[in-house]
Amino acid sequence: MIDLHGIISAYRGSPELGALVEGRTASALTFAGRYRLVDFALSNMKAAGIHNVDVVMQKDYQSLMDHIGSGKDWDMSKKSGGLSLLPPFGMGGNKGAYSGLLEALLAAEPYLRRMKENNIVIMPGNLAINIDLDAVFKAHVASGAGVTVVCAENVDNGECHKYTTDEQGNVVETLYQRAGSTVAGVADLEVYVVNKEVLLEMLDFSAAHMRYSFHADGIREYLKRGGKVHVYLHDGYTKQINSIADYMKANMDMLCREHRKSLFPVERPVLTKDRADVSTYYSEESQVINSLVSDGCYIEGVVKNCILAPGVHVGKGSYLENCIIMRDTYIGDNVTLKYVISDKYARVETSKELVGSDNIPVVIPRAYTT
Repeated sequence: MIDLHGIISAYRGSPELGALVEGRTASALTFAGRYRLVDFALSNMKAAGIHNVDVVMQKDYQSLMDHIGSGKDWDMSKKSGGLSLLPPFGMGGNKGAYSGLLEALLAAEPYLRRMKENNIVIMPGNLAINIDLDAVFKAHVASGAGVTVVCAENVDNGECHKYTTDEQGNVVETLYQRAGSTVAGVADLEVYVVNKEVLLEMLDFSAAHMRYSFHADGIREYLKRGGKVHVYLHDGYTKQINSIADYMKANMDMLCREHRKSLFPVERPVLTKDRADVSTYYSEESQVINSLVSDGCYIEGVVKNCILAPGVHVGKGSYLENCIIMRDTYIGDNVTLKYVISDKYARVETSKELVGSDNIPVVIPRAYTT
C-alpha cells in the first residue's frame, strides 16, 4: 500500500466563474460533457493506489456531495478509510471564503493529525490534469525533500506562483507572476506532496501568526527554516479553472485530439458518476461537426465545435457553434447560439439568437428560460 494520504481542496467558489458557481463550487462543474472537474483529482488518486482520500469543503457543496456520494464510482466506498467529505469543523456558517489553503486545512486539523500515512498529496478540485501520482511520490521520496511541488513550463495561467531551481530540481527562489507579466521559473500547479510532520508544522505556524497562504506562509517559511522543497515537472495538458474564460478554453481544448489523449489516457482512465442514457438520436437533417456529444441527446439541427452533455435537445433549424451545453438543456427550433455556455436544465425558446465571443461567452444560468 502506498504511504500517501489524499486531500482534495474543493472549497473554492471562484467568483470569476459568475453564474456557473451559483450554488456550487468550481470542483462540481461539468467538463467535456460527461465529467466533473473533481473527477480528475479523484481518478488520479485512485490510479496511484491511494486508499484514503479527503475532500475539504466549505460552502455550496451539495452538488459536489451529490456527485461524489459514497465514492463507489472511484472504488473508494469502504467500511474503514476510503473517501471522507470534510465540511468546516467548528467554524461559523456565516464565515467568508477561506483566506488560503492553510486556513482550509486548519478547519479540519484534528482530523488531519489522526492520519496514519506519513505523506500527504494535496490537489485542487478545479484542476484539469491527468498525472501519475505514484511517479510524483517516488520522486518525492528519492529527493529527500519535505515538500514536492508539481510544476509545469509555459502554462498560460496569468497570475501564478513560480519557482527557480538548482540542477537537482530543488527550489532556490519563490516568485510571483502578475497577470500580463512574465517571470522566470516554472509555474506552480498547486499539487503538492508533503511530509505529514512538515504539514503540521506549517499549520502550527499558520495558526500562531494568522497567516494562511500555502505559498508565502507555508513553503516560503519552510524554506527560511532550512527546509528542502523539490519540483516535479509535469509535461502533459493541464488547466486550472478559475474564470469563465478558463472554463471555455479548457472545454474547447478537448476538441483537439492531442489534448484529449493527454487528459484521458487509456492507462489512467478518468472515472465519473455513471448516468445510464439511451443512444443519441440524430435526425436526417442534423449535422454534427467536430463536437463531443454525450448519450441521451436529441439532435435535429447543426452542431459545430460544441460540447453537449447528456439529455440535450437541439431543435429543427437550430445552429450551434463553439458552445458548451450542460445536461438536460432544451434548445427549441430555429435557434442560433454561438459562443454560449448553457448551464443544466436551461431552456432556449424558438427563434432566439445569442452570440458571445471566445473571451466573453454568453452564459445561460441553471434552469433559466430565455
